Amino acid sequence: MKLDDQQFRAYEVSEHILDGRSSFQGALVQKQVSSLPTGDVLVRVAFSSLNFKDALSSSGNKGVTRQYPHTPGIDAAGVVAESDSPLFVAGDEVIVIGYDLGMNTAGGFGEFIRVPAGWLVKKPAGLTLNESMIIGTAGFTAALCIEKLLLNGLDSSQGQVLVTGASGGVGSFAVALLAQLGFDVVAMTGTESAYEFLRGLGASQVIGREDYTQPGPKPLSKELWAGAVDVVGGDILFNIVKSLKYGGSVACCGLVASPQFQASVFPFILRGVNLLGVDSVNLPLAHKRQLWNKLATNWKPVGLGKLETKVGMSGLDAALKTVLAGQSTGRLVLDHHID
Repeated sequence: MKLDDQQFRAYEVSEHILDGRSSFQGALVQKQVSSLPTGDVLVRVAFSSLNFKDALSSSGNKGVTRQYPHTPGIDAAGVVAESDSPLFVAGDEVIVIGYDLGMNTAGGFGEFIRVPAGWLVKKPAGLTLNESMIIGTAGFTAALCIEKLLLNGLDSSQGQVLVTGASGGVGSFAVALLAQLGFDVVAMTGTESAYEFLRGLGASQVIGREDYTQPGPKPLSKELWAGAVDVVGGDILFNIVKSLKYGGSVACCGLVASPQFQASVFPFILRGVNLLGVDSVNLPLAHKRQLWNKLATNWKPVGLGKLETKVGMSGLDAALKTVLAGQSTGRLVLDHHID
């Protein structure tokens, strides 16, 4: 029996135009399953998570979401309700992150999503649905950064590894995972109240970002870092490139500070350093499955729960504003079981 007539709750962002100016407002609404886009698999969402891209979508950023009203939520974990695909049956526990979910396709801030089967992975046995959303896109991206650094030769014997934006979703997960893998982690954050939180995740040192926010006149700086995970971009990224040890790498996955930075070729041709780009949105599904399996086993941080703050549907507005302002700590998880 099809569920098309079933009602469900969703957090929907609408555009309001007054005197030629647009404003955007989110509200809890009732929708019908039949209003969802076409797709192979209907999923009853149990958990989602809050990411910077969700905050941009909820604030009306047309570079993320073109048409409103819209339901954000680039992450979702739940149970298959209906499937037209032979790959999934009703009752399967599944995860979807990336692709177009929550951008221009109704996302995990609704109690149901309908998506192509090619976007879904079955939840590994070593994770609960809740835990998969503590990880979510942010944690998954952090794991991709670390995987790429390891593939490019990073070893714990080489020295300290820097993580920028360390109090946020990607950064905090990177700190926890690197520490668990035996690395000496230095966490950089502009949030002084997060220092103890980061030490609790395993950072040996927590520093401010003041010394890294200006481009500086010199093409090279003192060699400090064996590797780095950078989520902020801008001049901070280039200052990291300039201070990598010989042969070191920085994995770049964000632009919170700026999508642009001043650069020179000197660190690359005199120290042989590497700038590694990381994307989790359109990563091939086979690679996603492989990394999810790793995150369910030996790459699952022991203190995963320390990263989580639960949010109910009624708390989404305030929580998204916190994320947009760069003031969130750890991972914010939307639990559809609570208000």
